[in-house]
Amino acid sequence: MQTQFENRMEAMTDGENRQIARDSLFLMADMRIDGLDGVHRIKVRNLSSGGMMGEGPVRVARGAQVEVEIRNVGWIEGSVAWVQDTRFGVAFREDIDPKVARAPVGTAEDPAPAYVRNYQAKLSKPVELRKI
Repeated sequence: MQTQFENRMEAMTDGENRQIARDSLFLMADMRIDGLDGVHRIKVRNLSSGGMMGEGPVRVARGAQVEVEIRNVGWIEGSVAWVQDTRFGVAFREDIDPKVARAPVGTAEDPAPAYVRNYQAKLSKPVELRKI
């Protein structure tokens, strides 16, 4: 009996993944490839709950075990389902919520960019501006 992951891999390699809803987007992500040293920077071109299409200069082979760090989601384990030139498909081992990756990066308590938060934190009292 096949697992959900094996079914997903088979569907992606057979080209039957078109029924899976995907978000077209452009995100940068880090990827680790089993058997290769280091972290490789890739572009995520589309994302679904069960997989993604990536693009980058790194050479991957069909069946390679990978981990991809997707913003707001974290490191996701998967397997390369197909490769075409510099693009490749990854079937995730477990489903994710692709909408989470689209959410703005930051905390709900303080949506200001980090450089603004850091500046405000350094101030002990409001700065008075002098008239010129």
